[in-house]
Amino acid sequence: MIANVSHEEVIVCRDVHLWYGEFEALRGVSLTVKRGEVIVILGPSGSGKSTFIRSINRLEEHGAGEIIVNGITLSHDVRNIAEVRREVGMVFQQFNLFPHLTVMENITLAPIHVRKWSREKAEETAMKWLTRVGIPEQANKYPGQLSGGQQQRVAIARTLTMEPEVLLFDEPTSALDPEMVKEVLDVMADLAHEGYTILAVTHEMGFARGVADRIVFMDHGEILESDHPDEFFDNPKHPRLKLFLSQILHH
Repeated sequence: MIANVSHEEVIVCRDVHLWYGEFEALRGVSLTVKRGEVIVILGPSGSGKSTFIRSINRLEEHGAGEIIVNGITLSHDVRNIAEVRREVGMVFQQFNLFPHLTVMENITLAPIHVRKWSREKAEETAMKWLTRVGIPEQANKYPGQLSGGQQQRVAIARTLTMEPEVLLFDEPTSALDPEMVKEVLDVMADLAHEGYTILAVTHEMGFARGVADRIVFMDHGEILESDHPDEFFDNPKHPRLKLFLSQILHH
């Protein structure tokens, strides 16, 4: 089903609700993301940020409202879900690499089995992305031989090898030691400048201010504010956002 959205709108969320039993995790979230736009989602712990971006990949199932990705409406239709997952790559807080497979094997697994690529094509594409994230020399190592920052860059290369339209990042640096955060944020910033459509949940304020086209603030399952970074940080309107920024920026 091709939904009624403009070609430039890659993600359209309209009045999305999501429940865990009695608890309403998302309360009527609406957000439209244009092709090539970089959106950073901020908010306190438990505000629904991760739930929201996981729902765009159907890792969480919304209960009401509409989510449309690249013209495909997310519904119970399994074919739609598979199609959306081909369009949308996700990078998690934990790297989710298979410890018994080499870096190269981790990256080529999905292209060979899901996209039915030849091993040669998969390995060539994987090397291209390992080079892009700065670690081609790690291709034959196992994840346990790499630093956290390197493992996260492998996870990003793995996602990019599937050639997604949209990249979702769910707190990709929060499991890393501080000195490794920058190397991962640098890769994300490069991808943003290359025109990828990105939604990132992160606590990295410098990245948010420097790279985002728009910053969205969530609390208690709702979007309370959405603005250009300068306006967002320098002139916050919502009292909860003012409180959040005062707590974060003054630590």
